[in-house]
Amino acid sequence: MTEPEVIHSWSAPRSLSTSLMYSFSQRDDTEVVDEPLYGAFLKATGFDRPYRDDVLSKMECNGDKVVKDVIYGSGSKKYRFCKHISKQRLFGLPSELMSKGKHFILIRNPLNILPSFEKVHPPSFLELGLGELVSIYSDLCQMGTPPTVIDADELQRDPETTLRGLCNDLDIPFQASMLKWEAGPIPEDGGWAPWWYKSVHKSTGFSSPKEYPRTFPLSHYDLLEQTLPLYNILRSHVKHRSSLLSSPLPPPTLPVPENAKLLAWVGDEILPRDMAKVSVFDSVVQGGDSVWEGLRIYKGKIFKLEEHLDRLCDSAKALAFDNVPAREEIKEAIFTTLITNGMFDNTHIRLSLTRGKKVSSGMSPAFNQYGCTLIVLAEWKPPVYDNDGGIVLVTATTRRNSPNNLDSKIHHNNLLNNILAKIESNNANAADAIMLDKDGYVSETNATNIFMVKKGCVLTPHADYCLPGITRTTVMELVVKEKFILVERRISLSEFHTADEVWTTGTMGELSPVVKIDGRVIGDGKVGPVTRTLQNAYKKLTEDSGVPIPTYQES
Repeated sequence: MTEPEVIHSWSAPRSLSTSLMYSFSQRDDTEVVDEPLYGAFLKATGFDRPYRDDVLSKMECNGDKVVKDVIYGSGSKKYRFCKHISKQRLFGLPSELMSKGKHFILIRNPLNILPSFEKVHPPSFLELGLGELVSIYSDLCQMGTPPTVIDADELQRDPETTLRGLCNDLDIPFQASMLKWEAGPIPEDGGWAPWWYKSVHKSTGFSSPKEYPRTFPLSHYDLLEQTLPLYNILRSHVKHRSSLLSSPLPPPTLPVPENAKLLAWVGDEILPRDMAKVSVFDSVVQGGDSVWEGLRIYKGKIFKLEEHLDRLCDSAKALAFDNVPAREEIKEAIFTTLITNGMFDNTHIRLSLTRGKKVSSGMSPAFNQYGCTLIVLAEWKPPVYDNDGGIVLVTATTRRNSPNNLDSKIHHNNLLNNILAKIESNNANAADAIMLDKDGYVSETNATNIFMVKKGCVLTPHADYCLPGITRTTVMELVVKEKFILVERRISLSEFHTADEVWTTGTMGELSPVVKIDGRVIGDGKVGPVTRTLQNAYKKLTEDSGVPIPTYQES
């Protein structure tokens, strides 16, 4: 007799845990134990089951003895596989239960658990045990031994790949015998097998998933809402994804890695990045029906906050939004988001206000009866263009919207017109694309306003087909303050091609010099003196003005 190395499987009921136990029972180096803590669980909780008396009479019901003598007792094989249901991890069990052995967690979507659960026992939050599974995962992580998580759906779809990955994580050799077994019960089955294991007893391996799911019983809808987020928490830790279920794309690299862990405001609460989502019934999803602003933070102050809120409210009014949050509420959401994230400098906010959630999908604002949805997305984000060396632009074939169609003075989220132009700039490996109006005059780029210099005179297009940007207005004021001549008029594309200097303006990029347009070098191909003067003036303005963020103290 030897002391086997114990492998702990933790799962919720109806998660293919018995099939997995049968799989491990086929190994020549492993013995299996079916829910060794079940007797102690029934005795401690008093829960009624059809087989309660039989289990209590045949199983060890002292939790301490179960851990010491059954789970970690001597055995005849190298490994001992213990199948555990998460709710059976009772308070007060010996710490060795978790600190010894190798642990993994088997999960299954409650959408697939709940339709079949109540055939034996009515489901409940406790019975499903997903809350305890999250607790088990957390406890093992705190011990420095984060467990492998596998998904039952992937186990069904690709048993060999999933089992090979699991064995690799457990540091045990994979055996092909794990993929098949004979139909019928095994001696290690618990006394509850006649009630729960009928389908497993008919099987000879992991059954393929059904092509279509069962109809979900709406009586369990509330329970699904409670448990699905817990399943998703655990599913995010699944490492070995079968090729049948995983995305063909590798995880992308974020432009700023620190933004992987940020908190965003959605509706009326702060949420982690991957949980910060709006409803599929929200107007921004249904029709891009939303308005937005870009805000930048400099050393504890929000630059031009009041002006951005003015435009946000004007845009919402132009689109006839109802139940718009009060201005002070929006400010508090912005401050709360920044303070919670500790973002006081070098930060950009995408502030969105949607018409809100609808009672039914469709175009009509009459369906919007919940009020607006406020989104505050703050990111660590330095200026997005090369403001020292300059950027390259191309001219898009996509024309800028006319006020006859959709007035650009409404700062709306329906950006397809701009995106089509941006696709053209991406294809040309340019920073952005210049967009023309219906008559062929320059309007703006797909993302910014645009200025040029000719013989000491600063020119910019009328804001007829473009957004009258807040950074644009600020730069126009600086042009006058620095005693340059400012002209606002229609400007043709050839004038930009032959300009002495060109730059773009926007909150996200500030003042970005343009050194080439459509293959034409602008000036001498370097940042010009007027551009540099205005960049410096803008930098000083951002240092000296802005709305302070409460609690910020400059170090």
